[in-house]
Amino acid sequence: MSEKSIQEAVKQKYGAAARQVAARKTPCCGGGAELSGCDPITRNLYNESEKAGLPADAVAASLGCGNPTALAQLQPGEVVLDLGSGGGIDVLLSAKRVGPTGKAYGLDMTDEMLALARENQKNAGVQNVEFLKGAIEAIPLPENTVDVIISNCVINLSGDKDRVLREAYRVLKPGGRFAVSDVVIRGEVPEAIRKSMELWVGCMAGALQESEYREKLRAAGFEAIDVEPTRIYGVDEAAEYLTAAGLDVNEVGPQIKDKFISAFIHAKKPQAALCCGPTCCN
Repeated sequence: MSEKSIQEAVKQKYGAAARQVAARKTPCCGGGAELSGCDPITRNLYNESEKAGLPADAVAASLGCGNPTALAQLQPGEVVLDLGSGGGIDVLLSAKRVGPTGKAYGLDMTDEMLALARENQKNAGVQNVEFLKGAIEAIPLPENTVDVIISNCVINLSGDKDRVLREAYRVLKPGGRFAVSDVVIRGEVPEAIRKSMELWVGCMAGALQESEYREKLRAAGFEAIDVEPTRIYGVDEAAEYLTAAGLDVNEVGPQIKDKFISAFIHAKKPQAALCCGPTCCN
């Protein structure tokens, strides 16, 4: 699939998810009942204290695979950007953590999700939040703008992950932190099985190998890179989906055991930019 077609497919799925929430239906990865197999991925990510005080629609529209705001160690006064902010749950949680002297941006390309997120912001009474329309491959913010970038199972959906990571690096301040949750693959998996599992775990084929993720972050300029597993997806969870896809679970099981994970991926932009020419180091 081309980058444009992937982006359009993602936009359609998550637009449908926002409409389902607005209609007081429970979404799953933007596809409704036919994608109900995604439910094990998106449930039980936030504790009751985090959900308390948030609009029900913000919680209902959470379609991530982790809880980056709980892991990013946000500090009062920091500026945070959530890539692919959806219904806004991670933005609203981040706004609380950085306090009135900080700010939380949410970036999404889907009109329906942006409308839902802004309504959730209004209902939550949170002031230090701004939702932006745009693609994560072209972040509509100046360079050196934010202290922390978070994202919740969105980068795996992009058709140009290198560009996403370069953009993340660009808008981070020197010393800024990249702290995202995403689906990652560990080890080799046959292509046909990989595609089926990615469609279940990530709701869109495109998860990176852990080694690929590290290499791409390094190529974008990041340092102090780490990938921490937060959940390993078991064969038993995906059994129904794999069977429906025409795969033999008994045969597939050993090939995917412990290989599909949700992970907290974090890295830093160096404090000082690398010298870029004959005069900048003088």
